[in-house]
Amino acid sequence: MSRYTITVSRTASRHADPDAIIGYDCPLQTFFLQAFLDAEGEDLELWLGADFREFETLSQLRTAAIARGFDLIPLASGILHKLLDDHAREADYAVSDTIIQDLVERTSAR
Repeated sequence: MSRYTITVSRTASRHADPDAIIGYDCPLQTFFLQAFLDAEGEDLELWLGADFREFETLSQLRTAAIARGFDLIPLASGILHKLLDDHAREADYAVSDTIIQDLVERTSAR
């Protein structure tokens, strides 16, 4: 799993979290984004990418963040390249989802 510190902002207020975390989670096969700790520092206001293959592209992740009133752009080019390298190195697409789904449906139909 990779983790990089970035700044995430609220689009309405332009309030920013300079200690937000973005990364790629290999076991979950998803990009993730975490930002805005609560006052006690225990809960996150924004936590995306906690489910299997939830965000397979950075574009999907950014779209989800924007839909919730946050943005992660500008993203430093160095971090962008590291994330893309992490994904290229760690993503596992050996068996397509449609093949797995076909096997599940055939197995459960018997």
